[in-house]
Amino acid sequence: MATQHTGATDDARAERILEVFDTAFGELLAADPAAFQVKFRKMAASAFAFYRGTACLFYADATEGYGDGGAAEAPGGGTGAVPGGPFLDEHTGRVWIHGDLHAENFGTYMDANGRLTFNVNDFDEAFVGPFTWDLKRFAASVALLGYGKALSDEQITGLVRAYADAYRERIRVLAERDAKREAARRAGSESDPAGAGSGGEDDAAPSLTLDTARGPVLGALRSARANTRFGLLESMTEIRDWERRFTPGGGAVELDAATRSEVLDAFDAYIGTLPGATRFRTDAYRVKDVVGRRGVGIGSAGLPSYNILLEGHSDALENDLVIYMKQAQTPAVARHITDPAIHGYFLHEGHRTVISQRALQAHADPWLGWTELRGTGQLVAEVSPYAVDLDWSDLDDLDAITQVVGDLGRATATMHGAADAESGHSLVPFSTERAIDAAISGDEEGFTQMLADFAHDYGSRTRRDHQIFVDLFRNGRIPGL
Repeated sequence: MATQHTGATDDARAERILEVFDTAFGELLAADPAAFQVKFRKMAASAFAFYRGTACLFYADATEGYGDGGAAEAPGGGTGAVPGGPFLDEHTGRVWIHGDLHAENFGTYMDANGRLTFNVNDFDEAFVGPFTWDLKRFAASVALLGYGKALSDEQITGLVRAYADAYRERIRVLAERDAKREAARRAGSESDPAGAGSGGEDDAAPSLTLDTARGPVLGALRSARANTRFGLLESMTEIRDWERRFTPGGGAVELDAATRSEVLDAFDAYIGTLPGATRFRTDAYRVKDVVGRRGVGIGSAGLPSYNILLEGHSDALENDLVIYMKQAQTPAVARHITDPAIHGYFLHEGHRTVISQRALQAHADPWLGWTELRGTGQLVAEVSPYAVDLDWSDLDDLDAITQVVGDLGRATATMHGAADAESGHSLVPFSTERAIDAAISGDEEGFTQMLADFAHDYGSRTRRDHQIFVDLFRNGRIPGL
């Protein structure tokens, strides 16, 4: 079990939390204190909500005894490239990771092939680092959710084990498939081993779709299928003078002429970042309207964003679509990975977010791209009606929860396996699934026990941190608010 800092007083921990918050949020908080008032109110609601909003604290702890140890010797003899620890080596310590993997960062999306898929979402924190960090962050979130549902420690351990076992099972399948592919290539075979071509899928490792999902995951997919783009348009826009425009109010902010012009210039640059295979007819990119928005959610407080209404796939008004452009931010994990080759790979944070999502998510949103606005990287993607998050509020049956965490374990493994040498980038030039499979094979029980121990340990620490945070917040001790 990870060593807990039992000797630290609450006062010392409070100062540590304030220090981490200042590093992570200081600039944005100073620019928009009101947005952070909303963010922190939401975080105060529960230990899980606090955990969702404090990836920065998680990684600060992860490099100081709660995670995989401090900076280890880097491949090639340098130091500080990737952290070391159990199950990590020069490969498994630098794979593409989600960066903020918790139980509520899974949901549905419509992929580029028009298939509704359930998988990991929200890639704002994605980076390259130890694969175990994703798994530990998820495991601790299960402990927090389980505690909130009054599950026993034994039951929580069972859930974490179900997640770890499902992850391990799927990684093994993916590794075996990859090995068969490589053997076929070396033999000069033109056949498709296991029915999986380059970047494809086979029956042994299917995605979670309407055809393969079950239980609550299937319910989320069906809910997403019931949504329509027209319904989304009706909620955000109206017809004025025979043309669709954004509806005033409701969070929309009218832009001055100069800002509008800057946003449109950034949009023009964004079009050039879309993959050629997903380009649409030229008229599809015609801009009908632009409005500003300001993020006030747990993850987007203080970040300026814009909604852009486009002509879409045809002249019919019901085929208009909305994309968003938002300022990308430095991921929490990046502050603890010092390898210059990783940091130097990206043009800016918008570019990093998009490249990461394309690497981690098979058949990503065809409207996903990046641009710059006033010298700052921006993420651009569709406001999709088919995005439905998994709802944990009514998920109370232990068997159903166990089934879900198993599905999420398989989804995590599929994500880690997607972002390797075959995903179209050069940053992780090896088979991640085979590297992870080899690392876990050396001590499978130790792998599962590590996650279970960490889940209880860090879950307990987070519940205490949440109480400390609430006291800091309500007593006006967070600078800038």
